[in-house]
Amino acid sequence: MNIDFNPPQNRRFTSRRKPWRPLALAGLLAAGVLVFILFSRESDSPNLAEARMATVEAEIKAPPPPPVPEVRREIIEDNIKPGDTITSLLGNYFNPQQIHTLNKQSHKVFPLSKICAGQPFKLCTLDGGFERFEYDINSEDQLIIRLEEDGYTVETDLVRGTIDSSLFAAVAATGERAELALALADIFAWDVDFIRDIRQGDSFQAVVEKRFREGDPAGYGRILAAEFTNQGDTYRAFLFQDGSHKPSYYDTEGKSLRKAFLKAPLSFTRISSGFTRKRFHPITKTWKAHPAIDYAAPRGTPIKTVGEGVITRIGRTKYNGNFIKIRHNSTYETLYLHMNGFARGMKKGKRLSQGQVIGYVGSTGLATGPHLCFRMYKNDSPVNPYKVQSQPAAPISKENRAEFKAATASLVGRLDAQNIQQAKLAPTEETAPQQ
Repeated sequence: MNIDFNPPQNRRFTSRRKPWRPLALAGLLAAGVLVFILFSRESDSPNLAEARMATVEAEIKAPPPPPVPEVRREIIEDNIKPGDTITSLLGNYFNPQQIHTLNKQSHKVFPLSKICAGQPFKLCTLDGGFERFEYDINSEDQLIIRLEEDGYTVETDLVRGTIDSSLFAAVAATGERAELALALADIFAWDVDFIRDIRQGDSFQAVVEKRFREGDPAGYGRILAAEFTNQGDTYRAFLFQDGSHKPSYYDTEGKSLRKAFLKAPLSFTRISSGFTRKRFHPITKTWKAHPAIDYAAPRGTPIKTVGEGVITRIGRTKYNGNFIKIRHNSTYETLYLHMNGFARGMKKGKRLSQGQVIGYVGSTGLATGPHLCFRMYKNDSPVNPYKVQSQPAAPISKENRAEFKAATASLVGRLDAQNIQQAKLAPTEETAPQQ
């Protein structure tokens, strides 16, 4: 396992930083006293102009401030010697309590007591203080301990699971929180419809940062890499920043996972009515076309715009209830009906980013229960959202492709290694127990 720790600030760092507060306060107090004395003296001085001129001259003749000292960064690369321990390696930078905390946080993934003689390591220091420690567990996995200014530590872990009923349940079965399921759904939202495409036996794995504060879980950081297998098709995603662009997810070949439209405007619900030219309406008791997808969901479920665009209409009508209409480009528009309410700041003319929450599921207007009626239009004519071919965003630029390959090589190795291990553990026809 590749573990990425960001231990709490050590004694050396603390001893440098803490004095700033009392010193700054003392400086302010001294300045206040100085101002008070000058003000008192100037009020009694017969020649204020002369005093001010003398002060200006003194400031002009003052020596220039000392140059900013250069940052000293040192890297020590060596192999673990017989008898070395994590305490002997990092004892100059962390106190015993902090070493104990590191041991506690890493134990489930890689116990620090198991470092082996002969394995390479790298210790990075900044101005004589700890910055980063890297240890090669084996040819594929690496331990990383690094310092974060916010006092959190970050452990990089590989989480994997198999779906029996839903992604939520599968993630919960691994002992992880619901927000990890939401994050995974957001990553693959352009390729997988987690409402209608999920099947029993689908699987996932993710290299995810887990945050800790003083040894207690404090949420998740970034998902560095992820894999989702849906109905036999495997999708992979790797987080990478292409030059000055925002970090985004790309597949193994560097193609962007982001597309013009999301597969669905909701997460983890069910479809109560599909796109059809003839449907029996449960309220009006008549047969009529239903050029929309109805998503049944709990009241208050966030509704996201499937693509970036501009709100062209927003309001409430007798049959549609609370609704928003969005123009995405010169060809496509989407319409969201029966909302319980709008997200803050929604108004006509507002520009929206893809995936932005625009409102919440409700049952306003002509509705039998809480759901979202979602409609898509192409050149003003209704179309089935599931048949729209969504264009992908730009791939990684040519000048950064080599960097992408190098940066994701270890992550690809981790995902592949886990798949190989699972394949070895899976029973074959020859080894399967006889019934």
